[in-house]
Amino acid sequence: MDINGKATRINLFDIKTPQMRAFHMSWFAFFLCFFAWFGIAPLMVIVREEMSLTKDQVGWCIIGSVAITVLARLFIGWLCDRIGPRLCYTWLLIVCSIPVMCIGFAHDFTTFLLFRIAIGAIGASFVITQYHTSIMFAPNCVGTANATSAGWGNMGGGFTQMLMPLVLSMFVGVFGFSEAIGWRAAMFFAGLVCAITGVAYYFLTQDTPEGNFADLKAQGKMPARKTSDGGFLAACKDFRVWTLFLIYGSCFGIELTINNVAALYFLDYFEEFKNMDTVKAIGTAGLIASLFGLMNLFARTLGGAFGDRFGKVWGLSGRVKWLFITLFFEGIFLMFFSQMTVLVAAIPALILFSLFVQMSEGATFSVVPFINKKALGSVAGIVGAGGNAGAVAAGFLFKSSAINWPTAFFILGSLITVCSFLAFAIRFSPEEEEAARPDLVTPAEKPEPAEELSLMPT
Repeated sequence: MDINGKATRINLFDIKTPQMRAFHMSWFAFFLCFFAWFGIAPLMVIVREEMSLTKDQVGWCIIGSVAITVLARLFIGWLCDRIGPRLCYTWLLIVCSIPVMCIGFAHDFTTFLLFRIAIGAIGASFVITQYHTSIMFAPNCVGTANATSAGWGNMGGGFTQMLMPLVLSMFVGVFGFSEAIGWRAAMFFAGLVCAITGVAYYFLTQDTPEGNFADLKAQGKMPARKTSDGGFLAACKDFRVWTLFLIYGSCFGIELTINNVAALYFLDYFEEFKNMDTVKAIGTAGLIASLFGLMNLFARTLGGAFGDRFGKVWGLSGRVKWLFITLFFEGIFLMFFSQMTVLVAAIPALILFSLFVQMSEGATFSVVPFINKKALGSVAGIVGAGGNAGAVAAGFLFKSSAINWPTAFFILGSLITVCSFLAFAIRFSPEEEEAARPDLVTPAEKPEPAEELSLMPT
């Protein structure tokens, strides 16, 4: 869609303009969604013992947590095109907070799995975040804006590994709850914060720089619903969308998998944790696992920023070349990490692997806004769903009794390295390259229209 008034620069300290309010609210909402989505992951050692879960059942919980998100992301992308990101985020946060709070009622594998599946719908928040920043920022900085908002949101997956054990410790040590009650109380807390943020999103943001979708449609500035229904079909017919679907499954899908298994992986496969007290071991493993997600503070932003840089020099094809580089090295470093058997070597290997995972994600969504501007929500939804489809596929390796988890990591690294070459299948016509070129220069290199905002700090 054509939106006027997009911001051409990013000023992190500005909360007055609708562009920057949307930026900060979208990444924070996504952060909380990630926190709630994977809040149970660092506590799974307690759940596994309490409910006597087998490796196969833990594997199904890993798969279930990301399975429904595939459909949810496809739906939410379509819905964003129709009612706008503001209402989508508001209702997603409020509705999905219910299973997050209610997972405390689970008492066996079946009920726990059902709640775990239901919580997975909150992962559709990613699509709304990318959609909202894409229509708030101009092409010269949209890759950086998308990557930063998504990356800071993804940090929720790192913080939850570190903070949920601390919340558990508070309920157990300060309030005297048992471990069984403590993890339930911790999840209720995470869900409650999500619900409150949903209400705040409604009052603090608007859909576009010009206003909300409903108002713009009433004013005739946006097409009516009937004229926009073909966007999803157009996105589905573009092979580049499905190529990005597979690529995103190879980076974001892997991040989701790591968020689910990292704490358990360190507890089960590293001797350093064998003689620790349970709560202390959970806290230490969670702290180490959090390093993976905390790299999102800057790594995904780097992926998007370099995508913008490559795009400025080599056009849209340059963005694709950068995507290949990041994905290729992601696979290499995952294979390297899988061979580590002591913490002193595993931690730096995890950090290097994390750097390229998240740069790959940023690089992917530096390409997405240029595929089909008239069906941006649908494209973002399909590509975003690819991340969860990749996580579902990876989950089957971790439930298999035939291979151990280090071998599963090595197989995934090999597959990602091969998949990186798919990036070269994403091509743009000369017309698309020419149409994008004027928008890819920085504001300093062209006169800045009056309706665009200068958002760099002074």
